[in-house]
Amino acid sequence: MSNQKLFNVAVVGATGAVGEQIIGLLEKRDFPIAELKLLSSARSAGSKIIFKGKEITVEEASPDSFKGIEIALFSAGGDVTKALAPHAVEHGAVCIDNTNAYRMDPDTPLVVPEVNIDKVNDHKGIIANPNCSTIQLVAALKPLQDRYGISRIIVSTYQAVSGAGSRAIDEMLRQTREVLDGNELIPDILPVGSLPVKHQIAFNAIPQIDKFQDNGYTLEEMKMVRETKKILDDESIDVTATCVRIPVVYGHSESVYVELKQNYELEDVRTLIADAPGVELVDDPAGQRYPLATEAAGKPEVFVGRLRRDLGHALGLNLWIVSDNLLKGAAWNAVQIAEYIAIEKE
Repeated sequence: MSNQKLFNVAVVGATGAVGEQIIGLLEKRDFPIAELKLLSSARSAGSKIIFKGKEITVEEASPDSFKGIEIALFSAGGDVTKALAPHAVEHGAVCIDNTNAYRMDPDTPLVVPEVNIDKVNDHKGIIANPNCSTIQLVAALKPLQDRYGISRIIVSTYQAVSGAGSRAIDEMLRQTREVLDGNELIPDILPVGSLPVKHQIAFNAIPQIDKFQDNGYTLEEMKMVRETKKILDDESIDVTATCVRIPVVYGHSESVYVELKQNYELEDVRTLIADAPGVELVDDPAGQRYPLATEAAGKPEVFVGRLRRDLGHALGLNLWIVSDNLLKGAAWNAVQIAEYIAIEKE
């Protein structure tokens, strides 16, 4: 990308877990940057971050922070995006937002580059990054939709605590020590929701991610339902989800059942998935090889395995999908979009 024009880039939420990953990827990928502006809340402003050997001072994000900025990557919460992204757009920036603020806005493309990169060009200043658990799901299922069509998806997730932020990681590690030492354990962070009730995450599984909605599903589950339909561009697909937080630091895992519209051969499905962009097939039951969160952590790919026919439905297929939730599930997906924009503006 060294022959491309250089861009003035801002990262909003620069000191957060995803923001740090974005900055690291911009450096690793040698993104064509003229000026990098790092923005955060007032609490984190003033801290220093090294980028390509240069120390950059993090500034407090404000409506005037985006003067001269051409690409702005947001990962600081939906309220921050809603407050600042319109100002960034007014200043001429293209915003790539990692929050839920604009995902279901009909005028905002919801993009996974391996699935629907063509939608990027439909933006009106803001491009939405999907939810982490949705990204890996649609990346794996897109080749099956293209070949056979999909009528139904049932997904159960096993999501890492890093999806709830660095404080959740700290709490899980602290609780683990407390349990092993036989000390009293007082949960403080999870589940993240409107109620003061908190549960132990160490040695546990919490079947709640985000707030419960009126229909009994959590917001995380409804994100998967709505976003999957939008990204795959098919409102007729029946999607249902159960999202669970487990004591893993990095890497979301998903048990997925999908009903196809046409007959399939399992070997053909394996070939389709193995050839899909950004997807790696790890499916060797005889050798006990299948996707693991520990092996997906730190890698940008989506890993798929445990492929098998459903025993009760001729068109049913079961899969196991794993990906690093902070990379492909957030930072890497956003940087991929930014790279596409940079190429388009070359």
